[in-house]
Amino acid sequence: MTFSGTAHAVDPERATLAKAADENFPVAPFFLPRAWRADLMAVYGFARLVDDIGDGDLAPGGADARLLGVPDDRAEDRLLMLDAFEEDLRRVFDGTPRHPLLRRLAPTVRRRSLTPGPFLGLIAANRQDQLVARYETYDDLLAYCELSANPVGRLVLAVTGTSTPERIRRSDAICTALQIVEHLQDVAEDLSRDRIYLPAEDMKRFHVQETDLTAPTANASVRALIAYEAGRARDLMSEGAPLVGSVHGRLRLLLAGFVAGGRAAVRAIAAAEHDVLPGPPKPSKAQLLREVGLTLRGEG
Repeated sequence: MTFSGTAHAVDPERATLAKAADENFPVAPFFLPRAWRADLMAVYGFARLVDDIGDGDLAPGGADARLLGVPDDRAEDRLLMLDAFEEDLRRVFDGTPRHPLLRRLAPTVRRRSLTPGPFLGLIAANRQDQLVARYETYDDLLAYCELSANPVGRLVLAVTGTSTPERIRRSDAICTALQIVEHLQDVAEDLSRDRIYLPAEDMKRFHVQETDLTAPTANASVRALIAYEAGRARDLMSEGAPLVGSVHGRLRLLLAGFVAGGRAAVRAIAAAEHDVLPGPPKPSKAQLLREVGLTLRGEG
């Protein structure tokens, strides 16, 4: 979905929240209780905006920068914007935030007794993206996912009042898997931003050079590397999948959607013979629904 600079400048809150329709996962589906949907959308608005700041994807017009108190001539400074956003986040917990998305978040934080940690993690991940463009080891990548992905699952559990240490552990595995799958789908797009989320040690093991990732289609070495990383994501998804069976009702369906989305994406990558360079392989709705059914039955 594309927004004009004028529309974003007039109503940045509305423009950011509208992006939920284009996400690879259900943000706040209709079958959830209304109170959950409102709070999940508030959390989504924060997460979407911080990612847009970190990726330089804010629409022209400068409304977000002005709301955060950043001068127009510094709006392209992503680290400065992230610092200003973190400062405004702290007002959610102690004061009155400037940005409407953070004002929307404030009642959710109070209602659900949310803590700053997960939000600060998402900001830290985007700050890291400005400073780190390559990851040497798989453990390095997992540490990044701890900041960039796992806080989202923890916030979902907190909003729905279902957090336990074991559920958090399972959720972390699912969220890390989803992040790895997204990295595999977006190899070409990430490279266009001069970022590579394939561990350098694995690239060396499979004899993959960075120049191989610029080709229109993947060679045999790249395909083998992608298959290897997809297998890791699949194993993490399986480790986290029992989370679905540990909850009930509509939350169970929501979490099944997360797991099914990851599994369907892995299958789509395999169906493309692990050639992700022409563009991200995407599963069909029928494939996704099939995976939801399998996940709800504890299969897959």
